[in-house]
Amino acid sequence: MQTGNGVRNDWSEQEVRALFELPFNDLLFQAQTIHRANFDPNQVQVSTLLSIKTGSCPEDCKYCPQSAHYDTGLEKQRLMEVEAVLAKAQQAKAAGSTRFCMGAAWKHPSDRDMPHVLAMVKGVKALGLETCMTLGMLKESQAQQLAEAGLDYYNHNLDTSPEFYDKIITTRTYQDRLDTLGHVRDAGMKICSGGILGMGETAKDRIGLLLQLANLPQQPESVPINMLVKVAGTPLEQVEDLDPLEFIRMIAVARILMPKSHVRLSAGREQMSDELQAMAFFAGANSIFYGECLLTTPNPESHRDLQLFKRLGINPEQRIEESDAAQQQAIVREIQAQQDDALFYSAS
Repeated sequence: MQTGNGVRNDWSEQEVRALFELPFNDLLFQAQTIHRANFDPNQVQVSTLLSIKTGSCPEDCKYCPQSAHYDTGLEKQRLMEVEAVLAKAQQAKAAGSTRFCMGAAWKHPSDRDMPHVLAMVKGVKALGLETCMTLGMLKESQAQQLAEAGLDYYNHNLDTSPEFYDKIITTRTYQDRLDTLGHVRDAGMKICSGGILGMGETAKDRIGLLLQLANLPQQPESVPINMLVKVAGTPLEQVEDLDPLEFIRMIAVARILMPKSHVRLSAGREQMSDELQAMAFFAGANSIFYGECLLTTPNPESHRDLQLFKRLGINPEQRIEESDAAQQQAIVREIQAQQDDALFYSAS
């Protein structure tokens, strides 16, 4: 089924497999064409992620150094004070971020912690930044409270396919994750949801993850595609590396299936070459996390990102309010028309 804005949510496994099996150049060409029809191809949305409560998580996610089930040497930290979080948000804004994401290592937030979390949302929002949180599973009432406080996005990754999921996590079900996404959407917030590659999953599992995301009743506005960061002490520390070109294929297929979503090049960038990141941007990635730390794992330093942007002719995306969305699309169409004209005359 195709909605009025050209987005489908009835993709079949056969269709998605066929995309993955395209010759690499053909796949990237199709992804870039779709990307240019919906976004400025030379802008990347920049977010900052802060861990507001670190470690001692009761979940057993096999990739995560914050799980209390594994000994990774991580220094545990209690929930940050609101003032400290707002100071970090101000720094992020000064460094060029337009979205500030706050993550807590919880199975779900407690009622005792909710007032502090809500104050963080209101304070960051007052700074003029988009707000995003990832706090684990949410009850309907908690999702509603976050929405009323002004939270723009809620992050809750599906991680992998339903079939591979219990090989990675046993302390919550796949349906638990889908239920939280439903509560978030019902409360009127935007969704940030993606997955992790390189955990030992098969190509079929990568297809299954994208099917789950693309066929949601309303596709996520942000789709983070993470490359596993192997951490000593976690069960996945010795898993075989994923072929980098398969990672790029995942970015490209995600762009084709979810044409209006921001596809985020997320965890794992520290170990990626500039050339691989450039290829990911060409494949349709148009969002990154900015700063030196991504929750508890390294992230490229800010100056390295800015140097790469300069080399590629990329600019950080400016925040655009809902009322400006139509104007943004008109600008994108005008840019596309100019590029098409340039290609026509150069070929003449």
